[in-house]
Amino acid sequence: MLFSPISIRGVEFKNRLWVSPMCQYSAVDGVVNAWHMQWLGSLAIGGHGLVMTEATAVHPVGRHSLEDAGMWRDDHIAAWAPIVEFAHQHGAIIGMQLAHAGRKAGTLPPWLGRRELSSDEGGWTSVGPSDLPAEHHSAPRPLTQSEIDEVVADFARAARRAMTAGFDVIEVHSAHGYLLHEFLSPLSNTRDDEYGGSFENRTRLTRDVMRAIRAEVGPHVPVFVRLSCTDYIDGGWTIDDTVRLSALLKDDGCDLIDCSSGGVAPINFTEMDIGPGYQVQFAESVRNNASIPTGAVGLITDALQAEEILQQGKADVIFVARAAMRNPYFAVFAAEQLGEVIPWAPQLERARLIR
Repeated sequence: MLFSPISIRGVEFKNRLWVSPMCQYSAVDGVVNAWHMQWLGSLAIGGHGLVMTEATAVHPVGRHSLEDAGMWRDDHIAAWAPIVEFAHQHGAIIGMQLAHAGRKAGTLPPWLGRRELSSDEGGWTSVGPSDLPAEHHSAPRPLTQSEIDEVVADFARAARRAMTAGFDVIEVHSAHGYLLHEFLSPLSNTRDDEYGGSFENRTRLTRDVMRAIRAEVGPHVPVFVRLSCTDYIDGGWTIDDTVRLSALLKDDGCDLIDCSSGGVAPINFTEMDIGPGYQVQFAESVRNNASIPTGAVGLITDALQAEEILQQGKADVIFVARAAMRNPYFAVFAAEQLGEVIPWAPQLERARLIR
């Protein structure tokens, strides 16, 4: 089943082993480069059913770091286009995850400590639903109504640019404590206007973005939403909230929920019960209770493990991250583990023959 195809809105994915977005912190003013070509190109050659870009900023204020990839200007299209073309040449479907980091914006890359940038280093005042700061960050400036409208427009414009560059899939990042998730969670959203308070108000921005992107890309392009299915904190966002929102997003034109968790506030990791497949439960709950396809994530590192998740009906596809980071050709090895044969790039076929 892991290597059976799946079709969404007319796009056929050759298998159900997909690569999650993984930030590379290597762009210059949002412009991707040779690093991104080799990184995403290797994953495309590696036989995965879908390759996702890293979280790609829809506005410069929405960058997690100065080195984030971007799609907020038209000149970003030309930088992405050859990467997309290369992926297509090797039979890969490629998608772009669109993101705004909100109050978690403006940090150094992780290998430099992730601390907040000073103004002398090019930092800026971050924005969020309220003035509550993220951990190790300064307080953000709450967005005004007109600025919220611009955020929605920024996502739609970035989706249009992604289509121009040739991308096949769009994913909305509404997880991990970034801006859209910040609006969802009562832990970060204390607004008293139409974007705060009730479930309907707190979910409004994510739904507005979903509908705007669907209108922009038309009826034939798959659009996914990544959600943090729980905050792991009393009084925060819950799996029940996620199920409820997922059903609404389906009505808004969403095709799949990419089920992750956490990120909006510091948590006790014992509450997460981290282990192999620890987040699969969320994909199962959303799939069964919101009647929408789901992607499972979270320490899925083995083909037999991934196959079992699908066979048991806990998800429709599997997203892998670190496993693919360690081995960009993870899919071809996973296929062999399951007794399947998928083609290697001819330049690499000798590696299979001499083992």
